[in-house]
Amino acid sequence: MSFSEKPVLTGERAVLRPLTVDDTPVMARILADPDVIRLTGSQDGAYDMERLRTWYGNRGEQTDRLDLGIVDRASGELVGETVLNDWDEPNRACCFRILIGPAGRDRGLGTEAVRLTVGHAFERLGMHRVSLYVFTHNPRARRAYEKVGFVAEGVERQTLWQDGKWIDAVRMSILAPEWAAHRGHPETGRPDLTAR
Repeated sequence: MSFSEKPVLTGERAVLRPLTVDDTPVMARILADPDVIRLTGSQDGAYDMERLRTWYGNRGEQTDRLDLGIVDRASGELVGETVLNDWDEPNRACCFRILIGPAGRDRGLGTEAVRLTVGHAFERLGMHRVSLYVFTHNPRARRAYEKVGFVAEGVERQTLWQDGKWIDAVRMSILAPEWAAHRGHPETGRPDLTAR
């Protein structure tokens, strides 16, 4: 198992596809969005465009992580990215993260992108555990993770200093047996097979 294969994952609302150097201008705008900066704990939105070009230009060559762009099927627009990284091969575990710019918010794209990426991790890559951190001032993201079946494991206190105050981070995870039981739909217990 490795992250060498860069799949295209298709859902009802979103298509996840490999990122390329051509995505740099759009991703630079997304990364500079004030909400993205605040909710991800980024320092600021100023990025060196050449470094970003190099970064997005070599995502397809990475064997220890999977970076996929989130494309809104309705508009064809790139609206964000999902990442599987921090691969712990012996324990079949990795971390997950997602970010979505303004054009992709509040329409279910994020939840579907989480479901598609995590489903790929369990069903195609054979992961046993996928984990993440979410800051407590980002309840929208936490709700999307819970909708897919992530479970809160604990709180890391005061991990981010932002706007003059400390913000906690919640550690969450989902395990392969949990995914097998509900396939990303813990509330209904039934997978939406149209979103595969």
